[in-house]
Amino acid sequence: MRTTRTAGALLAGVLTAALAGCGDAASAEPPEVTVTAGPQEVTARPTQYCGEGQGQRYSVTPPVVEVSPDTPIALTVPEEVAQHGWGVQVYDERLEQRIGEVDVERGTTTFEGINSSDVVPTAFYLVVVEDRHGECLLTGSWPIGFLRAGGDLGTEPTPTSAPAGPAG
Repeated sequence: MRTTRTAGALLAGVLTAALAGCGDAASAEPPEVTVTAGPQEVTARPTQYCGEGQGQRYSVTPPVVEVSPDTPIALTVPEEVAQHGWGVQVYDERLEQRIGEVDVERGTTTFEGINSSDVVPTAFYLVVVEDRHGECLLTGSWPIGFLRAGGDLGTEPTPTSAPAGPAG
């Protein structure tokens, strides 16, 4: 039993040290992503982010945007996220199964290459995921729900059910 506790404490210490390696000082508020769907504009807060401070996970409820079929969707990230690179992951209505992924060219702050009818389910999530960079174990992850006419997001995802970002 003592070995298990020691290994667990060691692992926790290593993870804390690795997360602390994201920067020297705790950062202020993490950046938000802006979503424009037709005439609507909403902001999304990250479920996790590592800027100039320590890697952090956040308890947030992703925004849900009601959209008509064929509504253009634009995702805008802050300049710092664009410089690191980012992509869009498409998830089912419960944020459990990834059903697609779109790479965005590094340096791009606004991606306009998707509309509400590009995704087969009528309820889905788009998750903006920052590319891994530096020493950070956690990269930025911003989930946004979309509900097309006739769709149902079912039960709301728990803050911890949001994807943790890219693997590897």
